[in-house]
Amino acid sequence: MPLLEKFRENWVRPALFFGNNPLSLAGGAITSASGATMIGYWLLELFARPNANPYLGIIFFLILPALFILGLALIPVGVYRRRRKLMKAGEIPAEFPKIDLNDRVFRHGLDIVFIATIVNLLVVATASYRGASYMDSPQFCGQSCHVMHPEYTAYQISAHSHVPCVECHIGSGASSYFEAKINGTRQLIEVSFHPVAHLSRKFIPDYPRPIPSPVTSLRPARYICESCHTPTRFDGDKLLVISEFADDEGNTETQTVVALHLGGVNALSQYVGIHGMHLGHIEYIAADSTRTTIPWVQRTNPDGSQSTYAASALKGAMPKGERRVMDCIDCHNRAAHTFVTAEEAINQAMTAGSISPDLPWVHKEGLVLLKASYASQEEASEKIPAGLEAFYRATNPAVLAGKAALVRTAGAELVTLYSQNVFPYMNVTWGTHPNNIGHMNYPGCFRCHDGDHVTKDGASITQDCSACHNLLAVEEAKPKVLGDLGIQ
Repeated sequence: MPLLEKFRENWVRPALFFGNNPLSLAGGAITSASGATMIGYWLLELFARPNANPYLGIIFFLILPALFILGLALIPVGVYRRRRKLMKAGEIPAEFPKIDLNDRVFRHGLDIVFIATIVNLLVVATASYRGASYMDSPQFCGQSCHVMHPEYTAYQISAHSHVPCVECHIGSGASSYFEAKINGTRQLIEVSFHPVAHLSRKFIPDYPRPIPSPVTSLRPARYICESCHTPTRFDGDKLLVISEFADDEGNTETQTVVALHLGGVNALSQYVGIHGMHLGHIEYIAADSTRTTIPWVQRTNPDGSQSTYAASALKGAMPKGERRVMDCIDCHNRAAHTFVTAEEAINQAMTAGSISPDLPWVHKEGLVLLKASYASQEEASEKIPAGLEAFYRATNPAVLAGKAALVRTAGAELVTLYSQNVFPYMNVTWGTHPNNIGHMNYPGCFRCHDGDHVTKDGASITQDCSACHNLLAVEEAKPKVLGDLGIQ
């Protein structure tokens, strides 16, 4: 018997006979409907601007492909069930209905089945690729999951907003990809069962609020940060100008000018400046999960010897906690998700002019409004502008009458500052996530450079400020150095 004839007799005829059942027909209908819908959406994307709604992506890139595959799976399941049922009843025919290829209608039917099979394979392949790509997009990570709204908001206004989340949060290779998706599935379960999690936390998981920081599963800095930034090539200084406004009627502005010694490796192959001082192998032990308390530090010197610095409270004992090799993330811990303090936020806004310094007392009253307690961002968006207008109406009606536009603009900007940094439903407020760069608002550098970390010989981690920066002006009104440089 020719091969084609065998295939027709042993496979095609039985498949058509057993496939005539409600479950297989329903599977075919589901596959056809979901496939046609997905293809239509893909064509729409080619000729029209795609909708930015993240939930459309979930529907068209995740749910519909799953329905498409489910429909395909129902077809053989229905075939198997009908065959099993007929076998138990002893009703399987000795000879299946004839397939007459001379029948033009039947031949067209086979052509349709063949074309549909090819189309199904292409749809599955395309949907799998589009689904995987969508799950790697920042929109999926930040918008479809409301739990990540604080991190996504900070990410959008960061210097790394053009870098996809997966570049830092998912490593290379299949194992890292599947590990990330398994972790994502766990988070999906936590979010899905959140409404009932409070009833039984023992059996039903709930997601943490706020999201814990630092992220312990983050890829090593040598694979993420150093793929773009080379620490050894940061040789040089950076001028930093910090403007601050006082809580007086005139919002008196002062500026601090700092020359940061970024450092790295200079032309003489010497380690210099901030980055140079921290190059090489440094290990530390953190006594808390936030890595804020660091009682033990060990540095491997260029000659191979080791210097161990311990806080005096240890009294020679080894502390308990996470032992970690220091890298970029230990200082640049909020590189893509920075939350500022209320003072920083309003000072930056007034420096940029989005909140006019010409409004009397706006710095003091703005801080009061920003630091007030609100049940939600929606409540804050109503009460902050209203509170600012009420302040001027009660204390200085002339300002509200003559500078009403500036007051409205300032109120809107205060709402923006609040919405970028405070998320009540996630328990994120001013100062929730410390930034380890510097040492003005959080311990930062002083976690180690506090004068209390000493070796057995009495040598301490340096507290020499000039190793990292020089203060050219400190809280001066119109510093002369900026005039000399032609900046002001």
